[in-house]
Amino acid sequence: MFGIIIPMTQKEALSILKTGANVFLTGEPGSGKTHTINEYVAYLRERGIEPAVTASTGIAATHIGGMTIHSWSGIGIKTSLDAYELDKLGSSEYLAKRIGRAKILIIDEVSMLSAGTLSMVDAVCREVRRNPEPFGGLQAIFVGDFFQLPPIVRMNTEAREEYSQVKLIESAPVGRFACDALSWAKAKPVVCYLTEQHRQDDSDFLTLLSSVRKNTFGENHLRHIEKRKIKHSDAPDNVPKLFSHNIDVDRVNDATLAKIPGESKTFEMSSRGPANLTTALRKGCLSPQTLTLKIGASVMFTKNNPREGFVNGTLGTVVGFSRATGSPIVKTRGGRTVEVSPLDWTVEEGGVIRAKITQIPLRLAWAITVHKSQGMSLEAAVMDLSEVFEFGQGYVALSRVRRFSGLYLLGWNARAFQVHPEILAKDESFRQASEEAGMGFAKIAPGELAKMHENFAVACGGSLKKGAEKKRAKENKEKKSGSPRTKTGVSTYEETLALFKLGIGVSEIAGKRGLAVTTIVSHLEKLYMGDKILKKDIEKIIPARVRAGMPEIEKEFKKNGDGKLLPIFEKFGGKYSYEDLRLVRMLL
Repeated sequence: MFGIIIPMTQKEALSILKTGANVFLTGEPGSGKTHTINEYVAYLRERGIEPAVTASTGIAATHIGGMTIHSWSGIGIKTSLDAYELDKLGSSEYLAKRIGRAKILIIDEVSMLSAGTLSMVDAVCREVRRNPEPFGGLQAIFVGDFFQLPPIVRMNTEAREEYSQVKLIESAPVGRFACDALSWAKAKPVVCYLTEQHRQDDSDFLTLLSSVRKNTFGENHLRHIEKRKIKHSDAPDNVPKLFSHNIDVDRVNDATLAKIPGESKTFEMSSRGPANLTTALRKGCLSPQTLTLKIGASVMFTKNNPREGFVNGTLGTVVGFSRATGSPIVKTRGGRTVEVSPLDWTVEEGGVIRAKITQIPLRLAWAITVHKSQGMSLEAAVMDLSEVFEFGQGYVALSRVRRFSGLYLLGWNARAFQVHPEILAKDESFRQASEEAGMGFAKIAPGELAKMHENFAVACGGSLKKGAEKKRAKENKEKKSGSPRTKTGVSTYEETLALFKLGIGVSEIAGKRGLAVTTIVSHLEKLYMGDKILKKDIEKIIPARVRAGMPEIEKEFKKNGDGKLLPIFEKFGGKYSYEDLRLVRMLL
């Protein structure tokens, strides 16, 4: 069944991506999927092209510096769409800007995305872009490994309805996985199956992992695994422990922290924005709402900040607390000492921060769940796989460590060494499709391939001239940061802030700056979410007639729960403008 397949290198996959073809980038853990995507993103940005970088979960999104596909597409927590809901999304101004201007859509950890969700994303893209092509004509790039954690679905009427996408998406029932969706088939992604290994450096361990992946795990492999079984009392200190359930993680972390002498220091997460958005952010954030630390605590960073010397998954130890700020000081395993300040996790719409949570980007790291470990690379780990309940869970856990000697097993069950049976057959077809793709692209002359790369870059609005590339990259950076510059070199938000602090009203600021009122309100939203202006400042500028109706408006916002303006606007029959409602929303 598993014949010899000609491998595809990262370089070959990158070359295929540059042509603009829809791509499914897959491969075993550690094969370089994320690295290849990062290279492609860097290539695009060098040419002034900003791709839409998304992931199936909030945790995965933090790994790649993107946002969830649910947030990006506007579908949120929906499990199905009807014609009315799709029309509302299609007429959304912020989605029109976000999706309408996009050229490339990247979805990471696609294995955890259901078929129904992918189809909804496809439908929204087609509707917003007014383009019947798959995903509205965007280059669709799916990244992931279906042998890893599958989508979490509820096998009930709601889930079955999601699969069939009643009335809108797909007329026939589909399977569980994203690759089962009709939208996937219509996109016809070129399969790039990476086979180079960059995580594990132990050939025997690689063979063992391969046996799990191919469903050939047998007695000889089990005997090999048994060599790494240990007692709980023999578990090495300062090595992360992986469990299948949160209750075990919390038990180990809390108990270990309690054993450390000295005073503890607690950091509470703050939030701002609609409840449903802040709740989603908290679920996707690896840092807990209440973080309790002591000197000597083993911690893991939960956010990327390469400038400060850490990324999501970096391990370290708390060595003190800043006298000036109270922030924890962490010494990383690499020997770097970092004062860890609070960071924001945000949801943006139309370039405006709609919701944010703020917390120290750390969590206790004596133990983590297997689900939260996906995408991480560890030198060593203690694992308890005795209560594994999902296909792929054990495989994900095992493949986190670089070598067999870094594996410490407390126990396992039969499911720990099993992968989803449906994926076995699919994987064979993916491997063959990748080989065919590699052979096909190998026949294209280098000059012709380079021309294809140039044509796609130009079609995306990119530039091939170095000077223009740098200019476009600067513009994109300013746009991404939300701080475009005026002719004076001052941020446009700073100009609005300066006038606002003088006590000038919204309409007058708009007149002075030659901008629309809605633009000024957007500036105020960003400034408020960035803590540049206070709640009391917003209260002062709300018109008296709006202030009189605030109890009713607040009641409707809380009733709807999602912070969207259209339902509130329609509820009051246009009595309050969108700008009025946005000001009230800020106070909530």
